[in-house]
Amino acid sequence: MSLNATDDTLIQPAAHAPVEDGFHLRSPVIEDAAGIQRLIQASPPLDVNSTYAYLLLCRHFRDTCVVATRQGQLAGFVSAYFPPTQSNVLFIWQVAVHPDARGCRLGQRMLEHLLARPLTQSVASLETTVSPSNQPSRRMFAALARARGAACVEESMFPPELFGQADHEDERLLRIAPL
Repeated sequence: MSLNATDDTLIQPAAHAPVEDGFHLRSPVIEDAAGIQRLIQASPPLDVNSTYAYLLLCRHFRDTCVVATRQGQLAGFVSAYFPPTQSNVLFIWQVAVHPDARGCRLGQRMLEHLLARPLTQSVASLETTVSPSNQPSRRMFAALARARGAACVEESMFPPELFGQADHEDERLLRIAPL
């Protein structure tokens, strides 16, 4: 199966799965892109990307991304990809949960949904970057590591000076392994 599949026939049946609390998890479609950008805007401290970036994620990386809906409304989004030279590493770019859906463990549930897909069965480790002040994300990834019986190791990745003139916190690498 292609890592960047855009053909709906390549999506496994589990790609659209009902979850408790009325949430439905599925791969995104390009029609989700504008709503995803609005969700990210409503989810500080996440960096907001252009709608075009979310269109590309929904088209080229839909097999490694997840949207959560409840009653037809976008409630969550996970973007992830395989780094070009690391086919057994899944890099989680963003995890966003709408303010109305927080407290339901939706972020962790979307990650578990993604890790249950056939495409990710060879994943040995999960990586992400999280700023020191983003305690909700840190707790979510620590809980995922605990649930998987894996270690969560932290190291430097993108110090603030790499962001140029932007006022941006350190982005620390979290590596969860083995999965």
